[in-house]
Amino acid sequence: MAIAPSQSSTAAQVGAKAHGRIAVASGKGGVGKTWFAITLAHALANKGKKALLFDGDLGLPNVDIQLGLMPKHDLGGVVAGRLPLNQAAMTYEDGGFDIIAGRSGSGNLSNIPANRLQSLNEGLTMLSSSYDHIIFDLGAGVERTVRNLANQAETVLVITTDEPTALTDAYAFIKLTHMERPNIDLRIVVNMANSTNEGERTYNTILKACQGFLKFSPPLAGVVRRDTKVRETIHNQTSILVRFPNTEAATDVGNIVDKLIG
Repeated sequence: MAIAPSQSSTAAQVGAKAHGRIAVASGKGGVGKTWFAITLAHALANKGKKALLFDGDLGLPNVDIQLGLMPKHDLGGVVAGRLPLNQAAMTYEDGGFDIIAGRSGSGNLSNIPANRLQSLNEGLTMLSSSYDHIIFDLGAGVERTVRNLANQAETVLVITTDEPTALTDAYAFIKLTHMERPNIDLRIVVNMANSTNEGERTYNTILKACQGFLKFSPPLAGVVRRDTKVRETIHNQTSILVRFPNTEAATDVGNIVDKLIG
């Protein structure tokens, strides 16, 4: 894929190591964001990294559901002030990484008071010293809590597909994030692409919009090909790296991790 001249300064960013806190975001739901966040955490663990997956979808979390877990503690208890953040962590034994689960069905968590959100941010900062990487699975959209958690990350991966609504909403997220933090390490992942070439064409579509309207060239973190094994692993509530570690989608996420950690 040819790289536009104005992209040269950010192209090198793809080869640079990601920082410890990585947010996985999307403009809309249905693009495979949570699946990607789970697979990313698992792939980092497979590389010997100590990883924590934080379910930051404060309204409709589902990391624990996708993995068939029944956590004793969750983020709801932390937000309510009943326990510190580190005590909400549990280990996903099959993947070798830790998880802080959300609280399914508690939509009011998406509107938590600013002081509780600040306390949560402080807890995340303290946890950072215990892990090589914290992966934030953010809620879809651009609401206050989503942007606040995104601002805790040093690297943001924006997930999109080739659907027009996914591209439009991903662009909206990129625009707001870039306005708030113009120097953030923001990269794009194209998910569910029929081929790598098609995924690169989808990336070029959003790249042109960013260059034309934002004068900003977010690099491509990678393309994840469409894979029937993804749906099967979600249905069976497990990680694809447990059941099908060599399938196309798993390999593509592994390649993205290789770029992220250098």
